[in-house]
Amino acid sequence: MTKMRYTIEDKIALITLDDGKMNVMNWEFFQELNDCLDRALADKASALIFTGRPGIFSAGLDLKLLPTLSSIEDQLKFQKTFASVMLRVYLFPIPTIAAYAGHSIAGGAILSYACDRFMVGDGPYKIQINEVANKMLIPSWISLICRSSIPPQHWREALLHSRAYSPREAFERGIVDDLIKEEGKVMDAAKELARDLCKLDGKAYAFTKKFMRQEEADKTFNLLEKELLTWQKNT
Repeated sequence: MTKMRYTIEDKIALITLDDGKMNVMNWEFFQELNDCLDRALADKASALIFTGRPGIFSAGLDLKLLPTLSSIEDQLKFQKTFASVMLRVYLFPIPTIAAYAGHSIAGGAILSYACDRFMVGDGPYKIQINEVANKMLIPSWISLICRSSIPPQHWREALLHSRAYSPREAFERGIVDDLIKEEGKVMDAAKELARDLCKLDGKAYAFTKKFMRQEEADKTFNLLEKELLTWQKNT
């Protein structure tokens, strides 16, 4: 793998995003992430942690790739791949934790919000859904994932106004669940939480999450093509 690493220890799976650069999301990224999720299921992991290399979790979609998607068909295929992988994380049947000290922009923030718990190290980093600021659409599926993590009183500034938050600002608004004062202690805190979550009944957890989220996830995914085509016609 060139975009990420997968390891497992004591039934806790760990996916580390690290392409040596900004961990941007492209075809290879989504394929590798799907492969890692498959491995976590095959290994019967009881919890899954996402992290990044020091200073960066992910800068989101590969902006060099997007202009090369010249046809509507290619654009739809890529956006559906993006949606299906992020929604797979959102619906993943075991507890998921995003835990890192670094920047998390657009797709990186979406992946973080798709997890069941979000913890960050306190530092000079930025967490932002910047699509509107970059003249991009936020489709219903992204809104669903973000609104599951962002408290309602902050939906407008976080999504419509593309507000960038420091880890502390995000924590103070309830967007981030846990702020770890020492950056180097983030993984220790994540593993401690994962061990607690592993004690929950796995089958009850999986079905409860499914019943909480599956119907809305399916609905928003099915809206994606219509939303993208409407967006295309008006830009």
